[in-house]
Amino acid sequence: MLESRRDLLFTLLAGIFVTNAVVAELIGGKLIEIGPFTMSIGIIPWPVVFVTTDLVNEYFGKRAVRRLTLLTAGLILYAFVLLFAGMAVRTAAISPVTDAQFRAVFGQSLWIIAGSITAFLASQLIDAVVFWTIRRRTGGRLIGLRATGSTVVSQLIDTFIVTGIAFWLPGTLSFADFVTTAGTGYTFKLAVAVLLTPFIYLGHHLAEHFLGRQQSEDLIEQAAAETLRTR
Repeated sequence: MLESRRDLLFTLLAGIFVTNAVVAELIGGKLIEIGPFTMSIGIIPWPVVFVTTDLVNEYFGKRAVRRLTLLTAGLILYAFVLLFAGMAVRTAAISPVTDAQFRAVFGQSLWIIAGSITAFLASQLIDAVVFWTIRRRTGGRLIGLRATGSTVVSQLIDTFIVTGIAFWLPGTLSFADFVTTAGTGYTFKLAVAVLLTPFIYLGHHLAEHFLGRQQSEDLIEQAAAETLRTR
């Protein structure tokens, strides 16, 4: 029974993780204004990815996060291949969506795609390392510290990589504007990471309720032991 619940929990977390990451990439071309910040609409699904990453880290270990990250990056790339294939096919005369409209929404430049996938891989893998570094030093205490701390570091890497590859390398932004834009985006993400801390505890509470307290603690200890053996 424990194995089935464990597998179901991982499947649920993995599904949420993959869905939000892929959707964030697909809708990321739309920019919105939140106060003084100009942000991608992807800011809506990405916080869910942060929380899910921490839960997978906690219950299934660093290896599981690494495998899930690589799988998701491959699926994001596959989604873009399908979109480019879709853009290559001309729309019918009666189509409510024209070629130009479809291309405007989904036809992100190769620089943006390269930047987003590279940033996703780097940030998620670094997130797992920082998460377990903090966990080892705190002895399994302070859930919010390791969850928020890993997100703070990983999103610094994510923001500067994606902005640098997508906008600075091709010359769209000067170096000064690149630093300003990335810094502004990171400031917003930092605030979001702090605000998400209660949801980390909520996720732990729900997982513990689903598995049972003893089974939940056993699974966390197994993940910690496996991570220590494979680091």
